[in-house]
This record gives sequence, C-alpha cells and structure tokens, in this order.
Amino acid sequence: MTSTLRPPPPAAPRAAAESHRPAPRPRRRRSLRQALRRDWQLYSLAVLPLLFFLIFRYLPMVGNVIAFRRFKPGGSIFGEYWVGLRYFRMFLTDPTFWEVFTNTLVLGALTLLFCFPLPIVLALLLNEVRARRFKRFVQSVSYLPHFLSIVIVAAMVMQLTSIDGAANQLVRMVGGDPVAFLQQPQWFRTIYVSSEVWQTVGWGTILYLAALTTIDEDLYEAARIDGASRLRQTWHVTLPGIRPTMVTLLILNIGSFMAVGFEKVLLLYNPLTYPTADVVSTYLFRMGFQSSNFSYAAAIGLFEAVIGLVLVLSANLISRRTVGTSLW
Repeated sequence: MTSTLRPPPPAAPRAAAESHRPAPRPRRRRSLRQALRRDWQLYSLAVLPLLFFLIFRYLPMVGNVIAFRRFKPGGSIFGEYWVGLRYFRMFLTDPTFWEVFTNTLVLGALTLLFCFPLPIVLALLLNEVRARRFKRFVQSVSYLPHFLSIVIVAAMVMQLTSIDGAANQLVRMVGGDPVAFLQQPQWFRTIYVSSEVWQTVGWGTILYLAALTTIDEDLYEAARIDGASRLRQTWHVTLPGIRPTMVTLLILNIGSFMAVGFEKVLLLYNPLTYPTADVVSTYLFRMGFQSSNFSYAAAIGLFEAVIGLVLVLSANLISRRTVGTSLW
C-alpha cells in the first residue's frame, strides 16, 4: 500500500493576491466633540482645577492694570486715571528697591545653590541603603519638617537663636558671649538658608527616589561586568537616569527664584535686618498694605512676574538645546 504525497499549492497566486490587497486606510483623528462625548467622565475631572486656575490665577491678572493707572482706595477697582509708566520709573530710580532686589538675588541664589543639589545627594545615599528599617526611619525624619507650618518653623528658629536659646547655649559652652542672631543683618542669610534646607531637603527626595526606581537594573549589571565601581555606576548610570527629573525641578525652581520665601522672611526679619533680609516680595507687601500705595506695589509685582517668566523661558530653552530635556 503506497501513499501519495500531494505537493503544496503554489505561493505565487497568494502573493499576487496579497499584493493587490488595498492598503489600510489611515485612522481618522477624532474631533474634540467626539473625544468629549466618548471620555466625558475623564474630562469632567479637569473642570474644578481649570475653574480654580481661572478664578484665582488668571482672573486676578486683570488687576495688573492699576500698575498703569492711579488707584485710590474706595474708588474704581481699575484705577481713576491713566499714568503710564510713572510707577515703573519710580521704583527703577529708588535706591531702596535696588537694595531689596539685590537681597532677593542673593537669597534666591543661596537657596538654589543648597536646596537643589542636596535632595539629589540624599536620594542617592538612601538608594544605597539596604536596611529597610533604617531607610524608612531616615525618610520619615527627613520628611517631617515639610509638614510643619511656616509659622511653627519661624517660631522654632526664633527660640533656637534667642539669647537663651540652644545656639547661644553652645556659644556659652565654648566660652563665647551670647549673640542676638536675628538682630544682626550678617546672620540672617545663614539662618534663613539653614532653616530652608532643614525644611525642604527631605521632601525634595521623594521625586528623585521615584525616578531611581525607573532605571533598568540591566544597566547596573552591565556596568559591573565592565568593572565600574559604585561611584562610576552612579555617575554613568544613576545620574543620567534621573536627569529629566533634575532638569524639570531645576526649571521650576528657577521660575520661583524671585518669589523667594515671602512668608518665612516676613516672619523672621525686622527693621534691624532690612539691609540683608528685605526682599522684593516683603517690600511689595509693605508698600501695598502698610503704605496703601497699591499702584506702586502692582508695578513692582508685575516687574517681578516678568522677570520670573523670562527666567523660566530662558532656562527651558537652554535645557532643550543643551540637555535635550525641557518642560515643553
């Protein structure tokens, strides 16, 4: 009994049929109305945030018009009459304004210099810790100051630096005389930056620790095979892995450069420390609410906002052209 094997069918007709098959049509993009109709539940979640920004962020910007108009309390909310750039010329020729502007730049630069890299260093150190309990303990201790109110932090700083505070107790122990730290201008920047580091560094590590978890472990394995030490692995694998997060936070920090610590400065400074502690935001507060010169304060605030916008746009452009990462 013999079996006959049939040859397979020729593939040429199938290939020819597939060659004559029409090409797939490109998918049509859905219109905004179709997208809203399909995913209206998701879009409805954005209604409250959009209303918040519209009411509390964009609508008050209309009040910037009083920077160009003479405003009198009790009169029109848009000012009485047009004065042009009068208030801008006033603060540009005011020596006090340039003093507080310099203080703002110095405090902002010191805050950025210490408060930006230290969370990265702490996150890298915590990433190397293998004892989970110790790591959680350090994280909890470092996060805790962020949840304290600015008023509480300022009160703690005042108590620690008072004549009978812990700082002066240490000074007495080494044989020195007590110092009224918050009444001497040369000590204000050190106290402010130190308290800012203590309050913000721990909280700033959260985003970096989250970014560290996204780095592929195979990259570390390849680096170890090539003989890279832990320091080399950190430099060539870890830091490039969290670079987008670093750049994003750096741009955001630069954007808030001019609005440095208004609440804390307002609570800690006094007329004796004005030469080094008075910044643009506190000067604006005194001009607007204590001197009732709202148009002058609005001009200063608009000038500060324009500088912040220029800093953000410049930092974003430089980051996109040099690093290849930006906010937009």
